[in-house]
This record gives sequence, C-alpha cells and structure tokens, in this order.
Amino acid sequence: MNVFALTFALMLAIVLLELLALRYWRKEAIPWHEIVFNLNSGHILMWALRGVEVAMFGWLLTHANLHLVDRLPFYAQWLVAIVGWDLSFYCMHRAHHRWPLLWAVHRVHHQGEHFSLSLGIRNSWYSSLTSLLFVAPLAVLGLPLELFVAASSFHYAVQLYNHNAFVGRSGWLEGLLVTPAAHRVHHATHPLYLNRNFGGTFLLWDRCFGSYQPPRDDVPLVYGVPGSAASFNPLLASNPWLAAWSDRWWPASRAGEGWQISGPYIASGAVVLFGWVIYYVQMAGSFSPWQQWSLFGGLLAGTLALGAMSDRQRRGWQAWLALTLGLPLVCVLLGLRDAAALTLSALLLLHGVLGWHCAEGAA
Repeated sequence: MNVFALTFALMLAIVLLELLALRYWRKEAIPWHEIVFNLNSGHILMWALRGVEVAMFGWLLTHANLHLVDRLPFYAQWLVAIVGWDLSFYCMHRAHHRWPLLWAVHRVHHQGEHFSLSLGIRNSWYSSLTSLLFVAPLAVLGLPLELFVAASSFHYAVQLYNHNAFVGRSGWLEGLLVTPAAHRVHHATHPLYLNRNFGGTFLLWDRCFGSYQPPRDDVPLVYGVPGSAASFNPLLASNPWLAAWSDRWWPASRAGEGWQISGPYIASGAVVLFGWVIYYVQMAGSFSPWQQWSLFGGLLAGTLALGAMSDRQRRGWQAWLALTLGLPLVCVLLGLRDAAALTLSALLLLHGVLGWHCAEGAA
C-alpha cells in the first residue's frame, strides 16, 4: 500500500475507533447523518484538487524560484518547511474567517456540530484551491516540493488529532502547541471564542498576533455555525448557491423529501465508499483513462447519493441502489478484477441488497 493510501486507511480506522468508543464506552448518541457527511464530504474530489495545489506549487518552483531555501543545509530546509508552512496556515486560516468569499469555503468545516476526529476530515471541495495563495511564497522562496508535501502532511495529521473528543487539557503543552482544548475554543460559538485560535500546530502565531483565547471552565462549548441550515449533501454544502436552483430543477415533491432511512445504514455505506477511495488512491497511476474516469465518476456519484439520502430524499436511495449494482459491473467490464476491487464490489452489492430491507422499514 502506498503512503497516501495508507494514510487514508489509518485515518478511517482511527475515526471509526473513536466513534465506537464514544458510542459504547461513553454511551454518547452519535449523529450519524453528520458523521456520514464528514466521511463523505467529497474526498475523491478533494484528492484531485489537492493534486492541483501540489502541481501549481511545483509550477511556481520551476518558474518563480528564488532558490533561497533549497541552498540551505537539509536540516534548515526542514525547519523552514515546518515553521513556514504553519505560519502560512495561520494566515490562510485567519483570512478564511475574515474574507466572505473564503469563509463561504471554510464554513463547511465549521458547520459540524459534533466535535470528534471525523470533524477533522470535513472540508469543502475547494479548500485546497483556496490555500494555494498562502503557500505560494514557500515555493517562490525555493522550498522543495517533497518537503512541502511532507510538512503539510505532518501538520494535517496534527490538526486531525486536535479534533479528537477524548483529550482534555494537555498540561504544559497548552502554552506551546495548538491542543484539542485550544481548538475546541476555535470551533465554539460563544462570542468570547469567535475568531480565536487560528493556529494549526504552534501557538506562537496566535500569541504574536493577538488571536489567542484560552479555554474557560465557565464558558460553554457549543459548536456549529449559528443560523446555518447546512445540507448533508456535499454538492449543496460546497456550492450553497445551487440549493435554490435545485429546488427549481427537482422540487421536493419529486425528490421524495421527508422520506428517511436509518443513519447507521447510510454510515456503513459511507465507510464502504471510503474504502473505494482508498483503493482509487492506491491504484492511482496504474489505471487506464477509462478505468480512472469511470471509477472517479462512480465515487463522486456515490458521494452525492449518500448526501441526498442524508437529506431524506428518496432519489438518493434510488441512485445509491443503482450505484451498488452499476459500479461493480463497470469494474468487471473494465478489467478491475484484483482481490481488493472484487472485495469492495461484493461489499457494495451486499449494501445495496440490505438497502431494500432498510428502505422498506423506513417507508
């Protein structure tokens, strides 16, 4: 398994383990539709757009490189990568809360009301594209591409950890790093906490630029975006302007709005689909164009179908059933018959069969 597929697999595993611990150890109710959105917020498209971000960084390295960093000793290049990327993230994050156009992208992340690891992977489709402006100076300074990818991966791993639901205060680390406690402040809706703690890994930037707010025991932690009625469909969440048009194209009476299916059923479908995303990332570079685009289209269609089901639309269930039959057939016809593809196809077919029973119970 390549490093990117392994990262996706580990990320899925720890998210699921935390959810199981919350459900069966802490006895918490799990908002399955929100968890589905977090797992299903369009990672196949975000993976592609992350590729665009990396490609543009590489283009700047080739055409606008001042060679100030790549001439340094290797340890110094690493230091620039870790510290420079974190400063870039701070600037980017703060701008996403200040500028309306960028907030329209970032608010998808903040609309989540269940603070857990799954929230750490909830993002708009366009989050990678809007970060390019802020990491571009690193390319102009000459930060090697492989160090840019490694540093960003490290920081994203730290930020995933900072969304966990179990770690409270972190002792002396609270004064140095952005901890889960500090990041809960950032997500909270209380006026004292709004637009605070923008840092990703190091607390230095919030302290330097006056945006640090320590957590207080007397201030409640409530998460989300006040007054926001978020759709569970990633297409509409990342493109809210489409909501008004979708009502004209396909009114609620035709969409079967109000119908619903069980949250755990949709969540299990999201896990199966995420397995397909891992497979896609693992096999990237070995697909034929037909295989690549067919699988990409199928995974994107699955994302939208699960989102429509979460929005209580019967058409989402109908599209999902069609996908559970169609995607395995397309894979076989296109020659994707390795053990992983066949296993995932079997799981998808089984999920479709179970969907008939679940839908009958919901009707």
